[in-house]
Amino acid sequence: MTAHAAGAPHQAGATHEVEPPAYPVGLRLSGRRTIVLGGGQVAQRRLPALIAAGADITLISPSATPSVEAMAEAGEITWEQRRYAEGDLADAWYVLISSSDPEANATASAEAERNRTWCVRSDDADAATAWTPATGRCDDVTVAVLTGHDPRRSAALRDVFVEGLRNGTLAAPHHRPRTADDAPRVHLVGGGPGDPDLITVRGRRLLAEADVVIADRLGPRDLLDELPPHVEVIDAAKIPYGRFMAQEAINQALIDHAKQGKTVVRLKGGDPFVFGRGMEEAQALAAEGIPCTVVPGISSTISVPGAAGIPVTHRGVAHEFTVVSGHVAPDDPRSLVDWEALARLRGTLVLLMAVERIGSIAEALVAYGRSPETPVAIIQEGTMATQRRVDATLATVGALAKSENVRPPAVIVIGDVVSVNTPQ
Repeated sequence: MTAHAAGAPHQAGATHEVEPPAYPVGLRLSGRRTIVLGGGQVAQRRLPALIAAGADITLISPSATPSVEAMAEAGEITWEQRRYAEGDLADAWYVLISSSDPEANATASAEAERNRTWCVRSDDADAATAWTPATGRCDDVTVAVLTGHDPRRSAALRDVFVEGLRNGTLAAPHHRPRTADDAPRVHLVGGGPGDPDLITVRGRRLLAEADVVIADRLGPRDLLDELPPHVEVIDAAKIPYGRFMAQEAINQALIDHAKQGKTVVRLKGGDPFVFGRGMEEAQALAAEGIPCTVVPGISSTISVPGAAGIPVTHRGVAHEFTVVSGHVAPDDPRSLVDWEALARLRGTLVLLMAVERIGSIAEALVAYGRSPETPVAIIQEGTMATQRRVDATLATVGALAKSENVRPPAVIVIGDVVSVNTPQ
């Protein structure tokens, strides 16, 4: 992408000419000899992209920054620890001149000109035969912006386009029509705790590329309204066959839509693998030969307490935190939780799906030795505009949850961290 002033028609008496724009091109440097002169800050910024391009890089410089030196020690580049000498650019396809020696820069630039080697100069763009655009990548898309002699504008425009591609606000559709030979694509996306701004960049981008979205009620619902009209949105809570068969029906819906050649996003609340049954869905897809990608999400186990001003760990207070499902009571034979062991821990307990059973859970923890004065906080609809926090102790939380009419979704935090105050 280039941005430049368009040349005006020639007029009699004109005293200057508009500089022609640079011709944009993508260099394929994989395995090709590339020379970098100077191991300072410019080289430190430019070398990672050259390494990613697979270039065969030789750095010629008496010194280098610690980061550049680490690249040499890792074998990513070859470092000749000396000054530039005439002939160093022989057989090079591309040269980056970024040393602090003006005379050496000018001599090397002249050699590159004679060798017809494209040469970038960090000290004198006008003397260079090539300019480095401000670049950024999003999957298989490379954005490169040139604005003549205004690198800050180039970087600002680059950031706008790359961010738009990453967060899905700038669509980059694939125009090649899909065929029966195309592999099904399913993405299990963790949507975070509910606030649409807390979905990951990758998750939001994949959502923008979906043909079908199967959404949980705890996912970031506001994002669904931003989807194009052609996207089919399926409410997982309303998939037929009843409550008992809900997960099996969700699995089947993923399989059926994927086999139709559609890009399917399973939008889940929090993280897919934290009490989200994401592995069950991945296994069901794998059994049908359908691969899926898992996009981790910000788990409500840490984000919701954080939004309420509660750190799940704090120096001198808690050195560990344990995440527990409270969907079955401690005395339920189906429970896999060792509540007696949890009661002996000194750290933080974070409970999910425990609103209905917090009374019996609190009683079990106290019975097994946890102090009844242990602080407890219930955060309902965390990160949302309707978020509210109810504070209690193990002795009072069961009755208080009922009197305050606490409803799911809610995260319950047990431990001394509840009493750590956020500075005002």
